[in-house]
Amino acid sequence: MTLSEAVSTRIRQILKDRKITQYKLEQMSGISHNTMIFLLNNKYKSCNLRTLVIVIMSLNMTIKEFFDDELFSNENLEVD
Repeated sequence: MTLSEAVSTRIRQILKDRKITQYKLEQMSGISHNTMIFLLNNKYKSCNLRTLVIVIMSLNMTIKEFFDDELFSNENLEVD
């Protein structure tokens, strides 16, 4: 799995677990609809770190909590 796929999957997983819609996340983060679509649908080869941190903070998580998932283990991750 590529890094961008892992980020997209992780955000979707959190949204599902917390029963938060994409629209609600856009409102909470101030991230534009188009940017959020690109982020959640893995349309970026690499995500802007600033954008990702804004999303993580909007989810009331630390960066460590976000990346503390099996998706980001070295064995599963391919950096493209």
